[in-house]
Amino acid sequence: MYLTFGSEIIYDDAEFNIEEKDKVGVVGVNGAGKTTLFKIVLKEERLDGGKVTINNKKIGYLPQEISFQDKEMNVLDYLYSARPIEKLEKELNNIYEKLPNEEEKLQTKLLKRAEQIQNELDSLHQYTAEDELLSLIESMKIDSELLEMKVGELSGGQKSKVAFARLLFSNSDILLLDEPTNHLDMKTKDFVTNYLKNYHGMVLVISHDIDFLNEVISKTMFINKVTHKIKVYKGNYHEFKRLYANEMLEKELRIQAQEREIKKLEEVVRKAEQASATNHKLKKMGQSRKKLLEKKLDELETREEKYKTVTMKVDPLEKSGKIPLEVENLTFHYPNKKDLYKNLSFQMSRGEKFLIVGENGIGKTTLLKLIMGQLKPIQGKVEYGYHASIAYYAQELEILDDDKSILENIDNLNYNDQELRTVLGNFLFSKDDVFKKVKVLSPGEKARVALCKILIQRTNIIILDEPTNHFDPETQAVIGENFKNYTGTIIMVSHNPSFVEQIGVTRMLVLPEGKIMEYSKELLHYYYYLNTELV
Repeated sequence: MYLTFGSEIIYDDAEFNIEEKDKVGVVGVNGAGKTTLFKIVLKEERLDGGKVTINNKKIGYLPQEISFQDKEMNVLDYLYSARPIEKLEKELNNIYEKLPNEEEKLQTKLLKRAEQIQNELDSLHQYTAEDELLSLIESMKIDSELLEMKVGELSGGQKSKVAFARLLFSNSDILLLDEPTNHLDMKTKDFVTNYLKNYHGMVLVISHDIDFLNEVISKTMFINKVTHKIKVYKGNYHEFKRLYANEMLEKELRIQAQEREIKKLEEVVRKAEQASATNHKLKKMGQSRKKLLEKKLDELETREEKYKTVTMKVDPLEKSGKIPLEVENLTFHYPNKKDLYKNLSFQMSRGEKFLIVGENGIGKTTLLKLIMGQLKPIQGKVEYGYHASIAYYAQELEILDDDKSILENIDNLNYNDQELRTVLGNFLFSKDDVFKKVKVLSPGEKARVALCKILIQRTNIIILDEPTNHFDPETQAVIGENFKNYTGTIIMVSHNPSFVEQIGVTRMLVLPEGKIMEYSKELLHYYYYLNTELV
């Protein structure tokens, strides 16, 4: 298959084959074409050449960015709508009502359609579907309060959980999962992992969660951004990395051997060209070696370039006071809902790395919005200390304006256009890339823009809501190392234990209890596993 976006080649004569029950991890550097491949399978993107054949299989898709068409629909109705049983039953009843009054020719046509509908209803398990859904709801610990909520009211974590449950209930032949573990608590993630390992159909998953990939997949599809080819390897991500490293080593050894041979041939040709005209033997040898040299140069393999990684400058422009932030007796609830917290108080110290944990929907993101002043408390207050300045990285990237360009989104009075473009270059946006509208970017690219936008502010307090969700492991490591060395104060929500460990979190706030305790890895895992029991 072939695909280009303007002058950028995505796939060039790429081929792959996946078996019906394969569990496949789709990997490659950011921009290689992973999400684009899903769009092609879903017929949302057209190839310039070639085709992808899926043989009339039913496809279920979980995108990175979850949205709902009808935000007023309650969660239970949304889940059940994954199987269009009611719609099909209504159509079937209409057909049976029409049949007696129609001519024979039309009756034959209607009966054929009725047979198709009944076959489809059978495939959707018409009479056991409700029991299957209730079993799934119980297994995923979706409580009655959540089932009654409108989908438009869900938090990031609740959205992921509900969308995943709907996808699993859809009974699809092929599941396409784009960063499926983003926002999931550990217990839900464990359930999903086991469910997918035993899924009856094909699973294709894009994920930066290496542990999840290694658990779920049996094959790895590598989209190579350099060659624009696709290759499927047997084994999980760990096995793929080993096989790929061996391939690259063998390729390097071949290239070195080719380069040695070319160097020898060049030496012979050079000597022949410098020889006297009467040295016919050497001249003749030089001509034959020159032809061979041209052939060897044409056959010489190229090394795969090493991709740039994000570079960051995060030091604050000025120091804050010793107490940059204090929350006093904070009480908050949404209209007609119970309190998320009551009389919550805590104090930050300059330079502290502070982690907020609690089950999905318990109010972690809400607390960050209260700190930012985006929401007003029912009681209590949030106070900033002397010289405090603050920047906020939102998990759903709502700090970005989709209709503006990358350059417009990071516009800052302290930088001129050239300086902004230099900064964007450090975040891997160069040349005309900076004029792209944010709405055309992949979630990973949007995340880089959002991170760039907050870091150029050089504030002394940074609030991070799930900062690693859209980044590959290499970028996560770079971000973690930079935040580890950040001299300001960090308040963070994260489900990524390795990232939390890397940046050096010092204390934890546990919601809904409002307990503050010293950070420990064991406590972090304990509370993640306890999350779904705190209802």
